[in-house]
Amino acid sequence: MLLPVIAFILASALVMAAAYALTPRTATIEQRLDELTGVQPKAADSSRFHKVMLDTFKRIGEAAPKSASEMGKLRAKLICAGYRAPDALILFVGLRLGCALLFFAFASIILLGSVLTSLVAAAIGYLLPSMMLGRMAKQRQHRIRLSLPDALDLMVVSVEAGLGLDQAIQRVADELGMVHPELSEELRLVNLELRAGTARADALRNLANRTQVDDLSSLVTMLVQTDKFGTSVAQSLRVHSDTSRTKRRQRAEEAAAKTGAKMVFPLVFCIFPAIWVVTIGPAAIKFVEVLVPLVQQQK
Repeated sequence: MLLPVIAFILASALVMAAAYALTPRTATIEQRLDELTGVQPKAADSSRFHKVMLDTFKRIGEAAPKSASEMGKLRAKLICAGYRAPDALILFVGLRLGCALLFFAFASIILLGSVLTSLVAAAIGYLLPSMMLGRMAKQRQHRIRLSLPDALDLMVVSVEAGLGLDQAIQRVADELGMVHPELSEELRLVNLELRAGTARADALRNLANRTQVDDLSSLVTMLVQTDKFGTSVAQSLRVHSDTSRTKRRQRAEEAAAKTGAKMVFPLVFCIFPAIWVVTIGPAAIKFVEVLVPLVQQQK
C-alpha cells in the first residue's frame, strides 16, 4: 500500500515541476523595455525551463548524502569528461538521484510493477548517468589520444623555429583550436597555469591528471625529465612524436585484427539464420510435403 502512495507523490512532484517550468511568468523590466522600443523579445521559455531544471537538480544534489571519496572520484571523472564548472558535481549528483526517482515512479505507476521491479528500475536510473559519463570521458580521451601526434609535430616545428617550450605550447593550442578542440583546451589551461605562476612541472602533471591519457602522461614525464636534465627539447619531442605515431598505427592494426572476432556474433545471430531459411527452407517444405502423406498412409 505504501509503494503506490510514494510513487504517486513522486509523479505529482515531477508534474508540478514541469508545469511550473512551462508556465509563463510576468514580464521583466528588460522585456517591457524591449516591447516599448520595438525590439523583438527573446525566446525565454526554453532558457527558463533549463534554469528551473538546473535549479531543481542543484537542490536535489545539495540535499543528497555525499561521501568524500566518492565525490572525489566523481569530480575527477567529470573533469576528465570536460566538465569543470564549480557546480558540475552537485548537478551530476542531483541528476543521478533525479533519474533514480523518475525511473522508480515510472515503474510503479506506468508499469504497475512490484516493489522489486521498482527498486531495480531505480537502480538502473541511478547507474545510467554514471555509465553515460564514463562513456563520454572515454570518447574524449580517445579524441585527445588521436590528436596527440599532430600536436607533437607542431610542437617540434615550433621549438626548432626558436620558440621556448611555453610559447610552443601556446602556439600549438592556438593552431589546434579548430581541428582538435579538446587538446587545444587542455594546452590553454596549461598556459594559463604557467602565467599564474605555477611551475612548469606541476602544470604538466596537472595536465596528465586531468586527462588521464596514458600517451599524454608519458609525454609529460618526458618533458619533465628533459627540463630537469637539460637535454634537447626538440630532439626529445621528435623521438616521442615518432613513437606516438607508431603506437597509433599499432592500435589501428590491433583494431583491424579484432574485426574478425567481432563479426562472429552478428554473423551467427543475424546473417546465418536468414541464410539457413533461404537455403534450407524450400527443401524442408518439400520434405514435409513428401513425408507427411507417407506417415499418414502407414498409420
